[in-house]
Amino acid sequence: MSLPGALVLEVGAGTGRDALDLARRGARAVALDYSAPSLRLIGKQPGAGDAMSLVCGDAFALPFPDGTFDVVFHQGLLEHFRNPDDLVAENARVLKSGGVILVDVPQRYHYYTLVKHTLIAFGRWFAGWEREYSVGELERMLERHGFSIVGSYGEWFNPPMWYRMLRRSLRPAGIGLPMYPRIFAALGRAFSGIERRLLERRFALYTTVVVGTVARKRADASSGAGAGGARDGGQR
Repeated sequence: MSLPGALVLEVGAGTGRDALDLARRGARAVALDYSAPSLRLIGKQPGAGDAMSLVCGDAFALPFPDGTFDVVFHQGLLEHFRNPDDLVAENARVLKSGGVILVDVPQRYHYYTLVKHTLIAFGRWFAGWEREYSVGELERMLERHGFSIVGSYGEWFNPPMWYRMLRRSLRPAGIGLPMYPRIFAALGRAFSGIERRLLERRFALYTTVVVGTVARKRADASSGAGAGGARDGGQR
């Protein structure tokens, strides 16, 4: 798909940086978020007002007609809801036949998941309730809603997750660690080729911190009624 001129929707835009980047590369971008303050912050970014449209709305009842967009995407959104199928169904509704969806979520089989759910159980997790997905589960969800899988990807963080958690845990004690130590940057450069090749293997997607899937709406997919069910949780 050619990006210039494509009508792109970011759902739960948060800072809007991804939609803004696509707009600067020629897409007609729309950033939707349930939070008006988030949208105001997006609008203050240089060039955002001219480059993209900002819409305050509900991800479960998108204020757009059926078959509007060429691309719909969200990152760090789906995991916050207990009724994710309703959200994906609404994504499918507003996509054109042959349109592309990208969904990016936390990956289940990682030590980060155990730490996160321990903190959730004690009410100490900064982002409220969350869940996570395996790459297979994410792909099957999209297939249920009339999508054909184009491909999936994963990401290992650099600096690694254990360092990020350590840095965050030491902050209240007044111990400040650098956000991007030089050693991790050097290791990233040294092993970037190996990492890239490993992430092309299916098994590696079950070890990453996050996983995402790109899929295309099938021509025979229904784009009728929108998603049902009550909204549960918040967008970011």
